[in-house]
Amino acid sequence: MPSSPDSVHRIPVIADVDTGVDDAMALTFLARSPRIDLRAVTCVAGNTDVDQVLRNTLDVLDLAGRPDVPVARGAERPLVNEALNAHAFHGANGIGGLQLPASSTPASPLAAVELLHRTIEDSAEPVTLLGIGPLTNLAVFLRAYPLTARKLERIVFMGGSAGIGNATSHAEFNAWHDPEALAVVLDSGVPVTMYGLDVFMLATLDAPQYLSLEASTDPGARLVGSLLASGARTRAVAGILGEEPVVTVTANDGTLPPVTIGDAGAACLIAAPETVVLEDYPVRVELAGHSRGQTLVDRRLIPGEDTVHGLLAPAPVVSVAMALDHAAMVRTFLDTVAPGEVFSS
Repeated sequence: MPSSPDSVHRIPVIADVDTGVDDAMALTFLARSPRIDLRAVTCVAGNTDVDQVLRNTLDVLDLAGRPDVPVARGAERPLVNEALNAHAFHGANGIGGLQLPASSTPASPLAAVELLHRTIEDSAEPVTLLGIGPLTNLAVFLRAYPLTARKLERIVFMGGSAGIGNATSHAEFNAWHDPEALAVVLDSGVPVTMYGLDVFMLATLDAPQYLSLEASTDPGARLVGSLLASGARTRAVAGILGEEPVVTVTANDGTLPPVTIGDAGAACLIAAPETVVLEDYPVRVELAGHSRGQTLVDRRLIPGEDTVHGLLAPAPVVSVAMALDHAAMVRTFLDTVAPGEVFSS
């Protein structure tokens, strides 16, 4: 069980999202964590268009019990390119085709960048900015309000990879969708933590765990379980992500695969930093050609010729998530989204 809210320091957080199956899980976690003070949420086009993202976000926060959190509409396209959605993986509505009860809570009248500015300025302590979609809103904010940006504790973003990509062979989706925005974030001077695709895929729940969530009487926990189970059933039938197809799917017969909690892992990193191994490396993002959107994580132990001969400007140093304490992250996630429930391992 997590500690009571009164016994721990609550970290003020603003989440920037493109909700999104795994964004919905991250929002539920953030809304319920006794270690997080969720101050605001801003929406950006990514997994689906920004208006659908806005609707999804308001609906998810209702189910998580936090309709009081202000939610603002943000960028409807990247800084340079047109928006390219991820409907192939997240469904046409961004949340796997699930139909959520419609929230009656209105969106904030402020634009996303203005809500970021006001919330950070109004905070008595530095705010952590969590970006789990393309970083367009963050880049515009950093350029519009550099003095306010200096008041941030840090920026944590889910994006990039120290290895392979998913949107392309080289690039992870969020970085690929708006690499210019990521470049602005990396070069901002604000401390940055990268939760990349490498660890994103490692944070998984097993079938008994997400099926227990799906059967919960709590609306928020049930939403998380339904999202995970729906993704697992799709994978089991279609065999996507490289698995051999499983033709027959029965909910409790053990055929359902583990499923990643995705963006929610980056939220866990903030609430429970002991769940993630961070290492500091120079990181830059490619902006052209086939490798556009690739994050280059320089893990060399000694300088190379590019450094010796001054061929490249120094890259900003970023704290990069390189490994997980899987059991601790799963425990943190489950205890937060469904406090008091008992799960099989």
